[in-house]
Amino acid sequence: MNETALREAIVRWGKSLFERGLTAGSSGNISVKTPDGYLATPTNSCLGFLDADRLSKLDSDGKHLSGDAPTKELPLHFSFYEKRPQTGAVVHLHSTYATALSCLADTDPRDAIPPLTPYVVMRVGKVPIIPYTRPGSSEVKPLIAEIAGEHSAVLLENHGPIVSAATLDSAVFAIEELEEAAKLSIITRGMKVRQLNTEQIADLERHFKLR
Repeated sequence: MNETALREAIVRWGKSLFERGLTAGSSGNISVKTPDGYLATPTNSCLGFLDADRLSKLDSDGKHLSGDAPTKELPLHFSFYEKRPQTGAVVHLHSTYATALSCLADTDPRDAIPPLTPYVVMRVGKVPIIPYTRPGSSEVKPLIAEIAGEHSAVLLENHGPIVSAATLDSAVFAIEELEEAAKLSIITRGMKVRQLNTEQIADLERHFKLR
């Protein structure tokens, strides 16, 4: 996909995510890898009203080249690009249920999203929680670096989800699945829930070559 098409895809997906209430106001950010660098949504921009020509263009080292100033959350994004060579796009949202899980004190920090459906296993996998850091702080990079080799998605404590994938479409589908799984987890709290067992999860991993 050429840069023009990538710019259009960022605008299209940003508008879709915003209009469906998956991130509000000027929250959330998107980045994609290009043949010669990266594109990112600008700082303080609303995903619902992006301008393809004003997206931030970065070189391969993350230096701002053109467009509006990039999101302050670049450390989040580059944590995945640097540690997961297969990463082609990163999406960070403040979606309601995933963010709620990131705020609950009893959420499992090793895997915040229980395996209630096969799709969360297939598209997201285990989702650890990263300790709180100030939004935009570079202190988050070593925390994500520790787990990014094994995990394509994390929850930022008291902040929200961030997902990496090979393509922008895949990253959006994964973060949508993460949000739905978080919603199921919260609305079934206190109920007798049947989760996928280890054999079922292993079967999914083998069949869909998840590892």
